Amino acid sequence: MKQRHRIDVQVEEQVGGIETEPLEQAALLTLLRHNLSESCEVVVVITDDASTEDLNRRFRGVSHATDVLAFPNDTRGPFSGGTEAFPNYLGDIVISIERARAQAAAAGGTLSEELQVLTVHGVLHLLGYDHHDAREKEQMWAIQSDILRLLDVSIALPE
Repeated sequence: MKQRHRIDVQVEEQVGGIETEPLEQAALLTLLRHNLSESCEVVVVITDDASTEDLNRRFRGVSHATDVLAFPNDTRGPFSGGTEAFPNYLGDIVISIERARAQAAAAGGTLSEELQVLTVHGVLHLLGYDHHDAREKEQMWAIQSDILRLLDVSIALPE
């Protein structure tokens, strides 16, 4: 069976025009880098600080906006293993445009590059990576760096 991943990038109305193709490529390359056996689907939502603050408060108990949130799909429905017609739904990534703009400026990169960084980071979280301790963080940052190099994104990752 031919592997076909689906990436759906949604830009909320209040955010305005964002080029979605680089984000689709970032998510797709992250999935391809992992040689997944099943077709996967990921949704990336570009929103504002108010939305990420609300989501962060409701789902993490943290009352402030954040740059990226990843919500893995925890359902185990009949198509959870993925098929050509029904890919395995990995989950949602929610990115704050204000945080992305500020971080791009601080890192000396473009908004598009920062959005790609946050997309790769979010997909890695959906795939089970985390950065709670130094070993996990080192592994996750190494994979992010490899993917960003392939995307020709040279923005500095935070320490």
